[in-house]
Amino acid sequence: MTGRLMLLDTASLYFRAYFGVPDSVRAPDGTPVNAVRGLLDFIDRLVKDHRPEKLVACMDADWRPQWRVDLIPSYKAHRVAEEHEGAPDAEEVPDTLSPQVPVIEEVLDALGIARVGVAGYEADDVIGTFTARADGPVDIVTGDRDLYQLVDDARGIRVLYPLKGVGTLQLTDEAWLREKYGVDGRGYADLALLRGDPSDGLPGVPGVGEKTAAKLLAEFGDLAGIVAAVDDPKAKLTPTQRKRLTEAAPYLAVAPKVVRVAGDVPLPAVDTTLPHTPRDPAALDALAARWGLGSSLQRLLTTLEA
Repeated sequence: MTGRLMLLDTASLYFRAYFGVPDSVRAPDGTPVNAVRGLLDFIDRLVKDHRPEKLVACMDADWRPQWRVDLIPSYKAHRVAEEHEGAPDAEEVPDTLSPQVPVIEEVLDALGIARVGVAGYEADDVIGTFTARADGPVDIVTGDRDLYQLVDDARGIRVLYPLKGVGTLQLTDEAWLREKYGVDGRGYADLALLRGDPSDGLPGVPGVGEKTAAKLLAEFGDLAGIVAAVDDPKAKLTPTQRKRLTEAAPYLAVAPKVVRVAGDVPLPAVDTTLPHTPRDPAALDALAARWGLGSSLQRLLTTLEA
């Protein structure tokens, strides 16, 4: 079995860094670099604590893919910045965070940490495809519960969900999922689309919350089993459940493709090996001086060398 692969939901982590590190952390010219330094600190701690042999910073090349919007128009619609309505979709991002994202990308590239985003897909889909192709254990680091659907004990795939920084992580495996939601990784996507998710603009089935969704999945196995039960008069559904599921049929027909992460993204060829020395030391030195990356970068370099 090959070494452990760690997949970072990078935007999820730099958002957490941005809100967790004060914006008084600034470059020499006064520009906030709290997200940049916070993310470097996160990566340092993750590598120290979990010792992955391979690491990929997965990026949102398209945070709201058109193919998902075509299926469910409300998908992430509330996150579109009001000032951009009528123009190409732009996610609402804090003013001082968006300028830090290109810096994060340049620093990762100079370090030699693999960074992958694919046009037309979210970071979740990149993570899903790397996971599908992995021939060894995988740690997915994300603050997005949608990725619980990838948990698979048999393949050594788990989600590390940050509770406080990345020093305190919830290790999400199948036992945890069953205890919390009554489903395994494969069942989580069905549970999510049945109950809906306001944060992603997914309506769900009206009147079907988390507990009802879990009960339906326990009774009928999966979404296909639930849909088949609607047309079976002998199936153990209450008249209200049957009515609600019948009315939600158009949503249930398209929701799986929207909710389930893609496993077939055309990934570029990248070296996922965790670097021990920077790929471009001169560029990294220039970035460190320009943005005042100081001890955050130095700690990470020391950890990578070790």
